[in-house]
Amino acid sequence: MTGLTYNFPPTRELSRQDVCYSDQIVSKHICFIRGSGNGVLTSLPRGEGSGFQIHCRYLASMASTPVRNKSFSMVNSDDISYFKKILGEKGVVQEEEKLDDANMDWLRKYKGSSKLMLLPRSTQEVGILFNSSTRYPSCPKSYSSFAEGVVIIINLTFSLCSYPLVTGYFWFIHQPVSQILHYCNSRCLAVVPQGGNTGLVGGSIPVYDEVIINLGSMNNILSFDKVSGILVCEAGCILENLISFLDNEGFIMPLDLGAKGSCQIGGNVSTNAGACALSGTVRSMEVFLIIRFLADISGLEAVLANGTVLDMLGTLRKDNTGYDLKHLFIGSEGSLGIVTKVSILTPPKLSSVNLAFLACKDYTSCQKLLSAAKTKLGEILSAFEFLDINAMDLVLKHLDGLRDPLPSSKHNFYILIETTGSTESHDKEKLEAFLLQSIESGLLTDGVLAQDINQASAFWRIREGIPEALMKAGAVYKYDLSLPPEKMYDLVEEMRGCLGPEANVVAYGHLGDGNLHLNISTRQYDDNMLTKIEPFVYEWTSKHRGSISAEHGLGLMKANKIHYSKSLETVQLMADIKKLLDPNGILNPYKVLPTSVYRKGEKGTKEGSLIQIVSSLTTSSTLRSGHLLFIQLNYSPRKNDNITKHVPA
Repeated sequence: MTGLTYNFPPTRELSRQDVCYSDQIVSKHICFIRGSGNGVLTSLPRGEGSGFQIHCRYLASMASTPVRNKSFSMVNSDDISYFKKILGEKGVVQEEEKLDDANMDWLRKYKGSSKLMLLPRSTQEVGILFNSSTRYPSCPKSYSSFAEGVVIIINLTFSLCSYPLVTGYFWFIHQPVSQILHYCNSRCLAVVPQGGNTGLVGGSIPVYDEVIINLGSMNNILSFDKVSGILVCEAGCILENLISFLDNEGFIMPLDLGAKGSCQIGGNVSTNAGACALSGTVRSMEVFLIIRFLADISGLEAVLANGTVLDMLGTLRKDNTGYDLKHLFIGSEGSLGIVTKVSILTPPKLSSVNLAFLACKDYTSCQKLLSAAKTKLGEILSAFEFLDINAMDLVLKHLDGLRDPLPSSKHNFYILIETTGSTESHDKEKLEAFLLQSIESGLLTDGVLAQDINQASAFWRIREGIPEALMKAGAVYKYDLSLPPEKMYDLVEEMRGCLGPEANVVAYGHLGDGNLHLNISTRQYDDNMLTKIEPFVYEWTSKHRGSISAEHGLGLMKANKIHYSKSLETVQLMADIKKLLDPNGILNPYKVLPTSVYRKGEKGTKEGSLIQIVSSLTTSSTLRSGHLLFIQLNYSPRKNDNITKHVPA
């Protein structure tokens, strides 16, 4: 879906019902026109509009790169010199080889052209040095090692409450991220925050020549409180390292991803990645719970576009003082500010873990098994994952060292169920009784319980190895959707019907929270294939009240698709927040929000009558036979104007 917005004098928006893609009745204020474009104008009112705002969307696949924002500056030699001054030589990367990796996303689907990557390391430090015996105090070794730190020493005299005047020295180390953003904002240099670069929607790579700010060097664990379970760390900490640290402390990280060896916690928070949580076992076993990671984030530190540091690094379980602003930055993909520190609530590790790898004959049985598991296993149920036969075959074919846990026959669907508790004998007995009952009732056709940690790890390796297997199989179109659980596999079957033998449609996901990972595997990327997939997959999801992004975010891939899941009013409010916090638009441009919302009021916006605009659209080569043109009319009547003569009944 591409967005074109034409703006006329200020309007009041008419109410809009949900867009329907079937033969249902639609709002009289929404006009759907299907055809080749010939004769389209005869179905529209001929009167001159008195104040129309028209949102036109071609509901067909038209992959395109947004136009570079002309207001953004280009990096010059003075900029390089400044960054080297605050970061040191090692903190400024211009080598083409290193930049190639930073410019390319993990799927090798998107590639930017940035010529500069910055590697900030430190965070802000403040202190007072008292040393009247020397003319200039020495900075402590722990701080003098910061190559990028700008140390300012000021001789001052001040009073401490009722104490006499004291002469000393005030020193501090600026936060490099704050300095970088303050400078870039003043120069209107666009930036892209980057962590492990493991995203799947092109959100962490530049679109053009934006400056990359990689936070990988900010990787310190700052504190851990065993009583509260609060972990405070910097944004560049690799997720797997945090998991290992907490495991040694007897706690668990409430997030675990297949990319845990590369992804960084700042990126996890900024994208609100996953819905995966480790529920109390050794680090190698993943548990996908029906909770969101954001519930476990107790606070964060973020830097705004102008360099302002927002300290929201709370460690309290309860704090109901005003707006909880940290949620603005969770899932914003670096478009509102750069997350530099995080505080996370971590639960204690539990001792009893059991894992079963099961088979079902059809998707209906999978749903019934989930309902039964919630009832019979209750509080110890910690994971319920599904994958279909296509996913299983793909993993066994492309990943070495994996074996089918149920080799006697092929099955249409596979389920992983894990329980976690504190009493091993009780939990295992409860799971075994549930599995026996499910086999007797016909919900299960086969299954096996993991006998040790190695077998359990092998089971999870099948599930988490699917993305890697898809990459090895060739090109892959990935869709991360939220749908009512009963509708999830209907989309998979319809997609197979649309694509036929040209593609391998692979499905897996978190059945418990209605999260479907729909993957279309082909030999190579092809525009013709993409037009068969999109916008169908988005239309289908919108029609069934789903979300086009459950975990992966919007990034560049889905920025112009947001209207399938969010109303125009909601998107405009998001744009207003973006404009407030980042008025120059330098933070991760072209991502998250559609380009149309940024172009409101810009110079060069096309204006004219309704008929002129529709005429230009219908004669455009981009409108082809069979495509659906959606026009929303937002009308503001003038004095003595009759609305009925402009809006079709």
